[in-house]
Amino acid sequence: MTTSAPPVDGPQVTRKDFVSDQDVRWCPGCGDYSILAQVQKTMPDLGIAREKLVFVSGIGCSSRFPYYMNTYGFHSIHGRAMTLATGLKSHNPDLSVWVITGDGDGLSIGGNHFLHTLRRNVDLNVIMFNNRIYGLTKGQYSPTSEMGKKTKSSPLGTIEHPINPVRTAIAAEATWVGRSIDVDTKHLPQMISTMAAHKGVSFLEVFQNCNIFNDKAFDHFTAKTERSERVITIEHGQPLRFGAEGNKGIRLLGHKPEVVTIGENGITEKDLLVYDSSDPTLAYMVSQLDFPDFPVPVGVFVDIQRPTYDELLSQQVKDARAKGVPDLQGLLTGSNTWTVA
Repeated sequence: MTTSAPPVDGPQVTRKDFVSDQDVRWCPGCGDYSILAQVQKTMPDLGIAREKLVFVSGIGCSSRFPYYMNTYGFHSIHGRAMTLATGLKSHNPDLSVWVITGDGDGLSIGGNHFLHTLRRNVDLNVIMFNNRIYGLTKGQYSPTSEMGKKTKSSPLGTIEHPINPVRTAIAAEATWVGRSIDVDTKHLPQMISTMAAHKGVSFLEVFQNCNIFNDKAFDHFTAKTERSERVITIEHGQPLRFGAEGNKGIRLLGHKPEVVTIGENGITEKDLLVYDSSDPTLAYMVSQLDFPDFPVPVGVFVDIQRPTYDELLSQQVKDARAKGVPDLQGLLTGSNTWTVA
């Protein structure tokens, strides 16, 4: 599994160095505050100079993020943050480029760009704030809203099957896929550090509470009183184990997962499924676990390596230039012409 980067040479920076002079304009109590705080807290530990960091966003509450980071940034247009980030990374490969998006911005109008950025394996860090609602436009259902969700745009309840962002990212063959919770101030920074160290595209879904238009959407499993019994942290090489006493786990019965209790019916830790983040097929299966039948998985689902789009593009440009400067005038006046009648 990848680890955080070494410290950068030069003056030591702190969280305060990443806090901009802009007033944060999110609703009081919004989960975005927690995510912002954890990103600002984690950035100094990454060993990346501020002038090498860029935050790119689309449209939505989450997309105000670049204003609040004292780094370079783009507040772009709806659903297109990943295209701008791809161009930026391709032209300036030594930059650390971060995409901040929401479930509506990234999976609705930006859904096509989401899929292709992940399959191309552009070396970007993508954090998706998932509150299962359109917050900026006052509470319409989003691609991740649960079936039957009553909103201003679905007063009788939405009839659309929701997208699972993690499952979609795995299916798009992203090389790093993770999930965390906005208020988990221990786990979230670990995920941010790990995704930053990954070479290739990294996608992190963060369950984020919108306390105005979709309050407590995840409380049934993310609340502190519920989390130990209803959330399972997956780690490479470790058995899938959870519970306040750590006595519950997931095992495979044939090819189907089931919840078991260690000590009952002869079950031991050896019976539990040991997670392998290098196996996307296993990751896809685990991504389907959901409450109430199963605990909700968080952690690193996929961590694999393959050549990045930006590296391959740079090499292709070098190879083309090595063949010599093309004769543009010869091309214009050459015999390879056609006539339009």
